[in-house]
Amino acid sequence: MVTVENSDAVFPSGTVDGVELTGHVPIPPSRSFLATFRANLKETFFPDDPLRQFKNVPGSRRFLMGLKYFFPVLEWLPSYGHSTFKSDLVAGITIASLAIPQGISYAKLANLPPILGLYSSFVPPLVYAMMGSSKDLAVGTVAVASLLIASMLGKEVPPSQNPTLYLHLAFSATFFAGVFQTSLGLLRLGFIVDFLSHATIVGFMAGAATVVCLQQLKGMLGLQHFTTATDLISVMESVFTQTHQWRWESAVLGVSFLFFLLLTRFLSKKGPKFFWVSAAAPLTSVILGSLLVYFTHAENHGVQVIGYLKKGLNPPSLTNLVFSPPHMAVALKTGIITAIIALAEGIAVGRSFAMFKNYHIDGNKEMIAFGMMNIAGSFTSCYLTTGPFSRSAVNYNAGCKTAMSNVVMAVAVAITLLFLTPLFHYTPLVVLSAIIVAAMLGLINYEAAMHLWQVDKIDFCVCMCAYLGVVFGSVEIGLVIAVAISILRVLLFVARPRTTVLGNIPNSSIYRRMDQYSEAQSVPGVLILRVDAPIYFANASYLRERISRWMDEEEEKLQSKGEIGIQYVILDLGAVGSIDSSGIDMLKEINKSMDRKGVQLVLANPGSEVMKKLDKSKALETIRQQWIFLTVAEAVAACNSFSLHPCKSDLANHETDCDSVV
Repeated sequence: MVTVENSDAVFPSGTVDGVELTGHVPIPPSRSFLATFRANLKETFFPDDPLRQFKNVPGSRRFLMGLKYFFPVLEWLPSYGHSTFKSDLVAGITIASLAIPQGISYAKLANLPPILGLYSSFVPPLVYAMMGSSKDLAVGTVAVASLLIASMLGKEVPPSQNPTLYLHLAFSATFFAGVFQTSLGLLRLGFIVDFLSHATIVGFMAGAATVVCLQQLKGMLGLQHFTTATDLISVMESVFTQTHQWRWESAVLGVSFLFFLLLTRFLSKKGPKFFWVSAAAPLTSVILGSLLVYFTHAENHGVQVIGYLKKGLNPPSLTNLVFSPPHMAVALKTGIITAIIALAEGIAVGRSFAMFKNYHIDGNKEMIAFGMMNIAGSFTSCYLTTGPFSRSAVNYNAGCKTAMSNVVMAVAVAITLLFLTPLFHYTPLVVLSAIIVAAMLGLINYEAAMHLWQVDKIDFCVCMCAYLGVVFGSVEIGLVIAVAISILRVLLFVARPRTTVLGNIPNSSIYRRMDQYSEAQSVPGVLILRVDAPIYFANASYLRERISRWMDEEEEKLQSKGEIGIQYVILDLGAVGSIDSSGIDMLKEINKSMDRKGVQLVLANPGSEVMKKLDKSKALETIRQQWIFLTVAEAVAACNSFSLHPCKSDLANHETDCDSVV
């Protein structure tokens, strides 16, 4: 039995209706503003607590650990063995066979000299091998970044009119990308990349792959002149207004090699042991295409070839960087956008393969590694690089053990640069187009899009907006649309949080959503609402109106059934992680509004932040702490103990006329 003299009485510990009352929710001890700010700052920028490993460590050893943190090669190299090197050697040679033709192809896609694709597969992998934390990532150029460079820089400086300036801007964009990536890593701002959701990446990559494939119609059809625009309409117009210039020789050659590449990919999917079939196919295509052109003199019949590639390792390009207007702005813009795309792809690929092998990679360290390798690349005639999925998948399937496979690949590319570049003179451009198309078809992940449709229609819409924006607008437009929709969705979740009615599961003290659990039953005279988001200024007004609407709807339902009206409204705040001053004012207003209607506001399961704010704002004096409970079950039990059935009550004045309540 619980005896209550008035509604301001403090509920004692005990049992009411079979529910044990364990006491009221305490107010957490206060902390200084500086301590709170430091804690929030740590959770925002240092969730992995990177300095934990340096605690209680002598100064000399701490310096060595710091070097190992920024240069992971110092951790695995001392214990590096012969058997491990054999695995990395095989993997490195395998990915080199893929990197060489892909590097040349993607450089052409970026409207850069083909030799830059080989340069970019030499220096950046060496830097990543020292600073990267992934064992499986294979560094190199990627098609999407190449397309972005071509479309964004090409609008400002057409490569056909001023190739030297265009080349310098490509180096400058790579430098700015590297600085931006390194800054994100050092400042622990990696969460910015998280705004590119999975749905956004799926749609953007598919759209970019479609655009890249359309761009290859120039090489497949042997066209001399082609539009610099990337949208579907412009490309189709450029193709079909030049039908008189189509070369059947190039078309037949391109379709044949594309069929060969797709066939090898199909065979490689039959089993992991056949991965090398697809990995070796691009280099095989280059060799066969070069031999075919050489012996048939196809270059004299409209089949375009790469031409002369000079021997030698990367020349320095530091003095070629552009740091003055009017062209610096476009290089900076291109660098930042390509940096974000490269980070999103590289980190996602690295984490995927790390999960397969059950090890962890640090996203911020990866950003620093990517940034440093692009800065070094911009100084040595390279353009933007990251960790492409196709090359990393080959590296993984080839059995790589450490980042040494990147070193082996770089050495193989260096040998090619020093001795073998003349062999690529007769490589037909149509073969490079076929290699690009074959690689891009793998990025059109329609299965992932269908999965999004089944799981989350809004994510599917984000995906399709990104895809259509890229295909019918441009790569930049598609990216902006997708990110804008993703951010809008986040804002809508914050501004319009979900509120649901809870009911009691029979023969238990458990309360769950009534729209999910058909057996859940409402409590007579009690409306239980759950708020599933923090309460901020952005959603306070909405929540006030929504709670009032819940009450009105419930009252109408009860009146139609002839049942007793609402006497208590319990707000389950278990999912409310924080609340601001606007949210507190909203609770006060709701409490006053309910008082006028003779309804008591009850809070259940508030967190420490909520209790602290309620206490400091004096809201507890208005709501009264005795109407705040640890659980919904305790709140319901207390409400039942104050039931208005057996006694007369005036809740508006917080008075009751009850001798005792069982």
